[in-house]
Amino acid sequence: MIEAFSRMICAKPRLSQNGFKAYLYKIARNLALRYVRKRRRYCFFSLEGLDDDPKSEVLVETVVQSGEQRRILRKCMKQLSDDYCEALYLSYFENMSYSQAAKVMGKSIKQIDHLLQRGKKKLRPLLEREGITDANY
Repeated sequence: MIEAFSRMICAKPRLSQNGFKAYLYKIARNLALRYVRKRRRYCFFSLEGLDDDPKSEVLVETVVQSGEQRRILRKCMKQLSDDYCEALYLSYFENMSYSQAAKVMGKSIKQIDHLLQRGKKKLRPLLEREGITDANY
């Protein structure tokens, strides 16, 4: 994040009212993609989360099931085109508005709307094929 902020300060862009979040996200995204490309050869295994015990009121089965659903969702989203995947990610996981997602992706708001509709339409059968039928679309 320090790198993203420093690049933004050096560039001194003129931003609209809602443009700060989108511009910062775009810089951070590009830096992350560059980092991933450099490190693609290495396979990392994270031990984070192994010590975390689920809270007593949450059943272990529920934790395992939600983890499995997240894994299946990631797997299915990888099968979508990059535009569909990015539009869905920005809208649902980053909670960006259509206008913010449009700025990040360099598309119009209408194009983002169509990408989301088509992306969800293509994602639905992929999820159903993996056994997830109760997902909220």
